[in-house]
Amino acid sequence: MALDGCGHFCKYALIIFNIIFAVLGVALLGLGMWLRFSYSTRAIFQIAELNSSAFVTAVTIMIVLGSVLLIVVMFGDYGTCNEKRGALQVFTVLVSFLAVAEVAFGVLGYANRDAVGGKMVEFYSSMYTLYLTSGGDPFIAATLSLIHNMLHCCGLTGFAPAEWVQKTCPSPDGFLEHIKMPGCPAIIASFYDSKAQLVMGIFLGTGALLIMALICAIILLKQTKRNQQAITAHYTTVY
Repeated sequence: MALDGCGHFCKYALIIFNIIFAVLGVALLGLGMWLRFSYSTRAIFQIAELNSSAFVTAVTIMIVLGSVLLIVVMFGDYGTCNEKRGALQVFTVLVSFLAVAEVAFGVLGYANRDAVGGKMVEFYSSMYTLYLTSGGDPFIAATLSLIHNMLHCCGLTGFAPAEWVQKTCPSPDGFLEHIKMPGCPAIIASFYDSKAQLVMGIFLGTGALLIMALICAIILLKQTKRNQQAITAHYTTVY
């Protein structure tokens, strides 16, 4: 017995879901591994005093989350495309954990927005220091440039004559900004505080998508079980 319309919809929805998360997983894992083993950053992980820094924590989260997403995708694709109940059951359990984690992180991130903002400032300061000690690493320069242009700030102080990262800063909006732009630490802290609700909404929205994927996986599990029972009943009747 083949899948019905709802089963086919869930099957293709799960395939699309897995493609999106495969791309996200590869991006996170690749970026995390690059930051972990790059010549300009790997020394950070060898200094015991920096093991709990925001930079090390962020890189570790990237690697772990990217790996988990790829494991989820592996079970999800195999179970969905081949209608294998065992793989779908593992996929269901993993997606359940991810959905709970997304909602929990969103709520905690909003409740502790001051602490999270401080960690983001610490991460920026780490990238700033790495840029200086690495002699202007292109990847770190691109990261700083993205932050500077997105928030329209420049370095730790914003004072152009004293900023070593001036090349990564955005174009000044007026005459005064040729001399002094807003410093990034204060801008980052206030930015997260003002966007905390949006960040929580993104986490909760992602959690809702994961729950939808979970529902589709459960529907697919029920239909594959029904198909297996129908096949078993048919062979029992015949023989």
